Amino acid sequence: MRGTFDSERVVVVGASVAGAGAARALAAEGAHVTVTDRRFETELPSVEELRSLGIEVRVGGHDPSDLDGATLVVVSPGVPPDADVVRWADERGLPVWGELELGSRLGHTPSIGVTGTNGKTTVTGMVEACLRAGGLDAVACGNIGRSFPEAARERHDVLVVEASSFQLERQGSFHPAVSVLLNVAPDHLDRHRTMDAYIGAKARIHVTQRDGDVHVGNRDDPIAAGVSSKARCELRWFRSGPPEEGEVGYDGDELVARIGGTDRLGTIDGERAGYREDAAAAAAVALAWGVAPADAAAGLASYRPPAHRGEVVATVDGVRFVDNSKATNVHAAMAAIAQVDDAVLIAGGRAKGADLSALRSAAGRLRAVVAIGEAAPQLAAVFDGAVPTTAAETIEDAVREAFRRSSAGGTVLLAPACASWDQFTDYGERGDRFAVAARSLEREPSARG
Repeated sequence: MRGTFDSERVVVVGASVAGAGAARALAAEGAHVTVTDRRFETELPSVEELRSLGIEVRVGGHDPSDLDGATLVVVSPGVPPDADVVRWADERGLPVWGELELGSRLGHTPSIGVTGTNGKTTVTGMVEACLRAGGLDAVACGNIGRSFPEAARERHDVLVVEASSFQLERQGSFHPAVSVLLNVAPDHLDRHRTMDAYIGAKARIHVTQRDGDVHVGNRDDPIAAGVSSKARCELRWFRSGPPEEGEVGYDGDELVARIGGTDRLGTIDGERAGYREDAAAAAAVALAWGVAPADAAAGLASYRPPAHRGEVVATVDGVRFVDNSKATNVHAAMAAIAQVDDAVLIAGGRAKGADLSALRSAAGRLRAVVAIGEAAPQLAAVFDGAVPTTAAETIEDAVREAFRRSSAGGTVLLAPACASWDQFTDYGERGDRFAVAARSLEREPSARG
């Protein structure tokens, strides 16, 4: 049986989750695949598995000779548009695809596309839960950690595809039947260079949609709403306040949909209050797909967020330690701070070219700030004269200092507003070390001053 890519010679750039998934999918479709990565084998756990599938893997850097004989280049999301390997491909006239483009060429399963600066993974998981509550075989994939090209080759009722700006900037064929743009705030400007370029990448979530499709927008976010209003398909909205016709919103803490009638979808309060916007967006998407309101409500009630998104990881001497390590930009950090009062904030890392000054507006909710990583001097300037700020060399030192500065019944909040790459492998390692450090204080609560 012939595969879609029989006789093709494809170079996949990057051997992490996305690249390895693309390579496996291409090999299964008959392609001769070569994977290249600038890192070494000890840093790439997928190398042996890929080689066992007959995939050639070259590590330790890229070279123009890697493209000899290639008919297609597939780049992982982390490969910037101005990378040498992309330039070499362009000079040879080779097509350069991203993960979304490859998955779209491989699969015929209908899809839902989810993007935004913040909340993508949470909303993707919520939508998957709503669809499954409605009896559908739904699978979350893409930027959430499961390879979209591999999922696209399988047989499911619907794929819920989390799409980052890195993935969207290279796609021209990804055609979700329902899409959603959750929000837009400055992020990844070190990659996109300008805010306009970043917004343009996000706008590609609905670029292929037409009559018969649905795009869901955020009525409360002016930038995102401007992007959503340009969709050339049916447009629906979610919002934080009372909904109008065609919208999902809130009556107090109760989630309400007004789409051809009024449906009440449950209460979003307590520990779930931080997910109000996410729940409204997910409900709007699920209803647009055709899920019954009762099933959407059941899916939202059953959903449990993944780690590092606001979970209480320890309580020591009455002080809660909240891990929001996934808050890797100012927009996300501000949302996390809005859920606390009298808190000591641990923030910092690699700012990715972003301006952190907006954090100062949250000073009224903070008792102190402990700054870490490359952005520590920037944070000291942001909070100068507003909140006592100190720097810490490690996350463990930061936890001890934050605990010392906290008040009984207060909160220590990890909401970095920055990427983790200056000190950690990823935000997960940062959050895990925060949790371990917090729990270690249970054996010495006298450490609080």
